[in-house]
Amino acid sequence: MSTQRVLERPEEVLGPEQIRESLRALDTFPKRLVHNAERFGDRVAFREKEFGIWQEITWRQYLDHVRACAGGLLALGMRRGDVVALIGDNRPELYYVAMATQALGGVSCGMYQDTLADQLAQLLDFADARFVFCEDQEQTDKLLSMEDRLPKVERVIVDDWRGMWRYQHPKLLRFSDLESLGREFLSRQPDRFLQEVARGRGDDVAIFCLTSGTTSLPKLAMLSHRNLLAQGENFLAVEPHVTERDEFVSFLPFAWIGEQMISFTLHQLVGFTVNFPEEPETAQRDLREIGPHFMFAPARIYEGIHSAVTVRMLDAGPVRRRIYDAAMAVAGRRVDVEAAGQPLPTWLRLLWRLCYWTVYRPLLDKVGLVHMRVAWNGGASLGPDYFRFFRGLGLNLKQIYGQTEIAGISCVHRDGQVRFWTMGAPIANTEIRITDQQEIVSRSPSVFLGYYKNPEATREALRDGWLYSGDTGVLDPSGDIILFDRSGDIITLQDGTRIPPRVIEDMLKFTPYVQQAMVLGEGRPYLTAILNIDFQNVGKWAEDRGVAYTSYMDLSQKPEVLELLEKLVRETNARLQPGWRVRAFVSLYKEFHPDDDELTRTRKLRRRHILERYRELVEAVYAGAERFRATVTVRYEDGRVATLHPVMEIRRLEADG
Repeated sequence: MSTQRVLERPEEVLGPEQIRESLRALDTFPKRLVHNAERFGDRVAFREKEFGIWQEITWRQYLDHVRACAGGLLALGMRRGDVVALIGDNRPELYYVAMATQALGGVSCGMYQDTLADQLAQLLDFADARFVFCEDQEQTDKLLSMEDRLPKVERVIVDDWRGMWRYQHPKLLRFSDLESLGREFLSRQPDRFLQEVARGRGDDVAIFCLTSGTTSLPKLAMLSHRNLLAQGENFLAVEPHVTERDEFVSFLPFAWIGEQMISFTLHQLVGFTVNFPEEPETAQRDLREIGPHFMFAPARIYEGIHSAVTVRMLDAGPVRRRIYDAAMAVAGRRVDVEAAGQPLPTWLRLLWRLCYWTVYRPLLDKVGLVHMRVAWNGGASLGPDYFRFFRGLGLNLKQIYGQTEIAGISCVHRDGQVRFWTMGAPIANTEIRITDQQEIVSRSPSVFLGYYKNPEATREALRDGWLYSGDTGVLDPSGDIILFDRSGDIITLQDGTRIPPRVIEDMLKFTPYVQQAMVLGEGRPYLTAILNIDFQNVGKWAEDRGVAYTSYMDLSQKPEVLELLEKLVRETNARLQPGWRVRAFVSLYKEFHPDDDELTRTRKLRRRHILERYRELVEAVYAGAERFRATVTVRYEDGRVATLHPVMEIRRLEADG
């Protein structure tokens, strides 16, 4: 499909009756917003915490802000098909600009706020962004430092002007001034906003959404209003837990499809309240204050909650630890009985209920999950151990499976049918099949239009209406999808054994002491692993035992820490069949990080980059070396450059694990 044809349509002149008829179609997000402002009026659409106080924004006010922003963009010369990029933490103003962009027939494109200036410039230029919305000085400085590489960017709209009172750049515009400009512009053309909204069609591109970028620079997936709204409607058809009276906390990056499908799509379809934390650092505290009724988050969020709970309990007194361990044994027993499809004995049901009110509920309250009717995991699979933990506590945790290219969701667990080893069953109006090569392919109204300015990748992903996911899996007898791993990530050992590393990595991370794990072994005789310690938790563990350390690099190589990691690897091996066991591991001297191209911005491993970067280390591991001396160049903030030579011990385990 031609990008030009997707983004542009001939000008239309709509009369009053045509406008009313078009608005009734509700086939775009701006039309939905106009409808919701009439339907909900003074009901709360957004709630934002500022200076410790929750500020409420009604649906009517939401529409008023969007109208003002749209008028401001028109006054700046925005045309249909223009791209507006958005960078910053989630704030109502970001949503106003995104919706205003779509109201004018433009395309909103979220960017990850922690993206480095160089990569951000590449993405903005490739996306042909004409306008950019920045949350604050930090994001603005990134753009200004790359100005010579952004010739297509005409205006930069800044929400928070603190620290920028001396900035006189002609491209900069305060968000408040954009709204004032818009209200003045629309005072002369009062019908213009609704005319622009009415011109929108469901097949118009609504957003460019960044893919994960596990192997290269993220691609821009073009998703239409119809794609996104169909996905939301089909999801709600099988998921009954979301109502207009619910509370939701928005704390994940706007650039991620997962946040778009909840805070944008489901918000407009259902009408619940979206809450914005004061700062990313206060998200956990604000989550507990709001007590949301549902949550969608990637695996790392649930892993972090489990880690925090585990560490807190390790610090508890012996009596409390014994009570907790006994209660978790009851929780595990209940989950195992339910997973086996057996009826729950009365004694176990009563004992679990007692544990719920004395242990599980207070624990869920501490982490802000006590009021949740449902929580979904998406973006990456969550290991069965985590499912047993959370569902044992009484949290209705489910797995979601999908891709950016299918607007986020194609499968979800159904109530009463949560099988930990699966990704759930297809949502309404969605077909899933497995090819002869065991690749998962999908077909639904939510399948994207293609990649922006990348016809070759589009042809690879879209074939005869089917979306080829690049994931390897099989169908469970129940009809659920079982995901092994990305097709390119499956490890084939020398003897031909095929192993999905994700399964072992999830098991290795089921501890508060391992933050990241990467399993290696392609073409090798056995598996090995590179581990990242969790600096905070391992540091606390070391302090409790009187182990002194100076830095992450130092702590990661302490003999006591290596003994701890070896014990964890042995425990994991004991649960694996012999051919899947990790025979050697190394504790890396640093954390994997997105700025080093080792992780994506959604914290997925970029395996090819890691293998290339640590190629000599990997060769040393398989050559039988006991230690490896790395060479690391460090650039300090003051400009000084130093070369370090950390020595890593390579721990080996016997063949039987």
